[in-house]
Amino acid sequence: MSSVRRIYRLLVPLALSLTAALPLAAAAQAPALQEGTHYQRLKTPQPVDSGDKIEVLEFFSYGCPHCADLDPVLVGWQKALPADVQFRRVPVGFGREAWDNLGKAYYTLEALGVEARLTPEMFTAIHRGQTNLASPKTFFDWAAGKGLERKKVEDMFNSFAIAGKMNKANQVAKAYSVQGVPLVIVDGKFSTASDKVGAHANMPSAINALIAKAKTERSKK
Repeated sequence: MSSVRRIYRLLVPLALSLTAALPLAAAAQAPALQEGTHYQRLKTPQPVDSGDKIEVLEFFSYGCPHCADLDPVLVGWQKALPADVQFRRVPVGFGREAWDNLGKAYYTLEALGVEARLTPEMFTAIHRGQTNLASPKTFFDWAAGKGLERKKVEDMFNSFAIAGKMNKANQVAKAYSVQGVPLVIVDGKFSTASDKVGAHANMPSAINALIAKAKTERSKK
């Protein structure tokens, strides 16, 4: 029995050390992002609105099922967002009235301070509940059911401020030549998407790698 115990005492620390080394080994073997494959460098970089911070933009629409699938991944990623990085969503319409309305719904929720809480529920209502939230009336009723004052939601949705934000969002999407969503732009110069990096789950590591690359390039200026 004593010999078995001695072997056990020897094997357990060895097993623990090997287990601890696995994440490091996996990280060391993880392939680096390849320009042209996992991300694109924009031919015409765009100015950012984040000043000294690295700007990360997600072009999206509530009407996009892939955006709905990516949403919880990005929500988790944002929880560890560094202080020198600014994340911002940009809803796009692609000339569709329905998607423009969904973009205005996004900015309405943002203006009322409930976007972070209700965005996941918007995606769920649209893609699982088959609720037509692109209809303003349906959106107002839905928002009221979530505890918001219906008149306040309606007034905000129909305001010049929200219309202006949506118009600007579409202009920004045009400047970046956005053809599909979800699309992530890092620091006005790098673009990537889930299909570029293999899966939605790979997006956080890809975005972080591009943030690091952007920081390095900024430091050389």
